[in-house]
Amino acid sequence: MKKKKKKSLLSNFEKIMYRLCTVIIILLIVGIVCGQTTLAQINLEVQKLNKEVNDQRNKNESLKMKIDEMTSLDRIKEISSKYGLTYNSDNIKTIK
Repeated sequence: MKKKKKKSLLSNFEKIMYRLCTVIIILLIVGIVCGQTTLAQINLEVQKLNKEVNDQRNKNESLKMKIDEMTSLDRIKEISSKYGLTYNSDNIKTIK
């Protein structure tokens, strides 16, 4: 008795195509996951940098206020009188 060959429902070409499509789909999924992970890391770095920028802006504003406080006319008069200097408005010239 001869054994009958079972006929495959799919040809060799179709099997290769299905395997190729499966590999491509898996690679696309892996690529998308890697891309999203990289994007999340970059977003985290951007948030950290934004926080640092805001902190530095706050420091700069604080220092500007300190400069304004130190250069106020009252403070200048106080220091000049401490060192024996006088305020003479005739010596001040305004350029227009």
